[in-house]
Amino acid sequence: MTSRWSEAELRTIGENDEVVLASRGSDGSLSTSATIWIVRAGDDVFVRSAHGSTNRWYKRAVAAGGGHVAIGDVARDVAFEDASADADHAAIDAAYHAKYDGKYPKEYVDPVVDDLSHGATLRLIPA
Repeated sequence: MTSRWSEAELRTIGENDEVVLASRGSDGSLSTSATIWIVRAGDDVFVRSAHGSTNRWYKRAVAAGGGHVAIGDVARDVAFEDASADADHAAIDAAYHAKYDGKYPKEYVDPVVDDLSHGATLRLIPA
């Protein structure tokens, strides 16, 4: 059975702007963490790499396939699943706009809702 986010976890993710994400190395250790934006779309949780797939945290996450996230009082091991091809990007874009528009300048929001970021979208699946 696949693990799921609880309603309380989804609520916390929806209410907090940033997640601390670290990839897990082959020896089980966690990499240097990155603080990034996170959104909930339905019962799924997504992160995107602003400006596309060239960010170091994104490359580490893809290579590792899993890691750890902490947001608010939620701390979970997760699998990183490439959602670039099958995600509902309109719904994810809407979630980013709803959560971050008005709190942050447009020039910070735009790079996580463009075509480059669509190609660098990860679904976080609780382990």
